[in-house]
Amino acid sequence: MNWFPCKMRSVHESKKGGGEINATVKSVSFGTLCGVDSRERGIRRRPYMDESEKSDPVIQLNEVFPGDTNALNTLFGGRLMSIMDTAAGMAASKFCSEDVVTISVDALKFKRPAYQGDIIRTIARVVWTSPRTIGVHVTSCRLSRKEWNPEEICSGFFFMVAVDGSMKPTEVPQFIPNGEEESRLYHMAMQARDGMRSEDS
Repeated sequence: MNWFPCKMRSVHESKKGGGEINATVKSVSFGTLCGVDSRERGIRRRPYMDESEKSDPVIQLNEVFPGDTNALNTLFGGRLMSIMDTAAGMAASKFCSEDVVTISVDALKFKRPAYQGDIIRTIARVVWTSPRTIGVHVTSCRLSRKEWNPEEICSGFFFMVAVDGSMKPTEVPQFIPNGEEESRLYHMAMQARDGMRSEDS
């Protein structure tokens, strides 16, 4: 949350003899209450998000409604892809602080159905980058209202391109994997992207 200059009023009371109370009203800077000297107002602002937080996963919850299901009362695959694509876009946009568009989806695996009334928990995390492309690994699980135990229903890689105000591709920060799991997903995403490029050529 950013700090913006604003003022509050505080009342300091002191008792005189006979029970009479003198009240002195003075303005207090909100920045002062937060530990920021008044001389720093307009200069020192806390950033909305630390750089290290930009690659944190995005978690999205969606309920499966009647309009989301087919004749078998299971979630449409297209609806699930839309949910996953939205989560991937938010994760990529948070990472690069730009608008993004989806350019490709790879290795999307449907493992089990979800049903009307289920909660779909989708986790999207940035796992790979090239100069202008962001690879996001997305996993969706179903949670029933009775058990609330997550069961994975689908996972895959979504690839996003950052665009500027003119809808032209723009460069993005580079993701550096940290740890064994991130390195594994990084190489999987890179292989998936390379595979799609070889198919296009």
